[in-house]
Amino acid sequence: MNASSCASERFPASDETGLCADAVVRIADTSPEKRWDFSIGRGDLTLIAGPCSLETPELGLEIAETVRDICASLGVRYIFKASFDKANRTSLSGFRGPGLDAGLEQLAEIRRKASVPVLTDIHESWQAEPAARAVDVLQIPAFLCRQTDLLLAAAGTGKPLNVKKAQFLAPGDMKHVVEKCRQGGCSGLMLCERGTFMGYGQLVVDMRSLPLMRALGCPVVFDATHSVQMPGAAGGASGGDRRFVLPLARSAVAAGIDALFLETHPRPEKAKSDGPNLVPLGKMRFLLEQLAELHAFVRERFGRLSLEWADEHAAENKGGR
Repeated sequence: MNASSCASERFPASDETGLCADAVVRIADTSPEKRWDFSIGRGDLTLIAGPCSLETPELGLEIAETVRDICASLGVRYIFKASFDKANRTSLSGFRGPGLDAGLEQLAEIRRKASVPVLTDIHESWQAEPAARAVDVLQIPAFLCRQTDLLLAAAGTGKPLNVKKAQFLAPGDMKHVVEKCRQGGCSGLMLCERGTFMGYGQLVVDMRSLPLMRALGCPVVFDATHSVQMPGAAGGASGGDRRFVLPLARSAVAAGIDALFLETHPRPEKAKSDGPNLVPLGKMRFLLEQLAELHAFVRERFGRLSLEWADEHAAENKGGR
């Protein structure tokens, strides 16, 4: 199989997940302890969750351990996420985080103490290598998903990638992102939906993007908290409405996602970035219990949805039964 074979619109399926074997993303601890080893794209639900930005080491560890324990009790795989530098703040005065060196040190410490894999985002090509030494998954922000040098630098690290679809980009256009990452040597690629611009200060979620991007041969992630963001709506910061996180997350799980992305904080009103979107940490079990149960029901009762269901010549099991 060549490097870009999973980028085609039709691809050889290895099993009922509909993904070719090379497309499934493996998250493995390569240290002697081998604390985790699981795959995204094989049917289990994975949660990527944490604060928007690193604030203090204690807060990051509190969130990581709390969500880890909830996920363990529900049979959900877990990856902690946090940013070391929010380079895309609305205002120059917006909180950005501890920076590269201190931030990566915090992420490595959370990874060690909580014993969980860690994801962080990078904004510039030179950040790829140092970040890859500290974390398990690199993320490309939505606004930067077409930046060729950034994609190639991230892909060249050998780490799995989570690339967010830009708010202005059609899901089918992510095929070019996939091709760049595959050609750059990416070892595992996920595509993430986080909402589409609907005029000024509003995002909408087109659920069609989830099966469309999965048809590019990559596991799909749904970012439920950034999808309720209202860009620039709070004056010098982005607003949002966390009430819609759960209904959108339910819809995405029912549509068939491989991973869910959420940001959370014990006190969202005091969070230093993206507070209006954040799920209160105390509500995470309530939310995840519903989503884990819904995922299990859809998987066991209907299986993986395929867009081929409408083809009159397709077998019934191609439609998700």
